Amino acid sequence: MSDQSLKATVQSDLTTAMRARDQLRAGTLRMVLTAITTEEVAGKESRELTDDDVLKVLAKEAKKRKEAATAYTDAGRPELAATEEAELAILEAYLPAQLSDDELATIAAEAVASTGATGMAQMGQVMKAAQGAVAGRADGGRVAAAVRAALPQG
Repeated sequence: MSDQSLKATVQSDLTTAMRARDQLRAGTLRMVLTAITTEEVAGKESRELTDDDVLKVLAKEAKKRKEAATAYTDAGRPELAATEEAELAILEAYLPAQLSDDELATIAAEAVASTGATGMAQMGQVMKAAQGAVAGRADGGRVAAAVRAALPQG
C-alpha cells in the first residue's frame, strides 16, 4: 500500500473506474464511499475515519453482498446473485486476507488464555479480545464459533 489512506485509495480507484466506464466497479465504490461518509457523520461529531474504521465499513458492506447473494440464490434469482458476487469480489480486493480456520482457532485459544476465561459466562470478554486480534480478517460468526470451541465446557 502507498502512503495514502484507504479512503483516498478507494476515491482514486473510483475516478479510474469512472474514466474506464466500468459501471459495476464505479457503482460499488460509490456505495462504499457513501457508507464511509455516513459512518463519518454518525454520532455526535463528524470525524475522519482511520484505515481500521474504513476496513470495518468495507467488511460490513462485503457481508451485506454475501448475504444478498445467498438470498438471491435461494430465491432462484441467479442474475441478481451474480451482481452481488461481482460487487463482493471488488470489495474483497480492499480487505485483508481472511484467516484460515487453524489461525482463527489459535487466536481464540490465545484470547481464552489471556482473559483467564473458565466457561461460557466469559464469552463476551473472550470475543472482545479475539476480535481485536482478528481485526476484520474473519467474519464475526466464524470468530464466535472458534471462541465457543476454545472455551472450556462445563
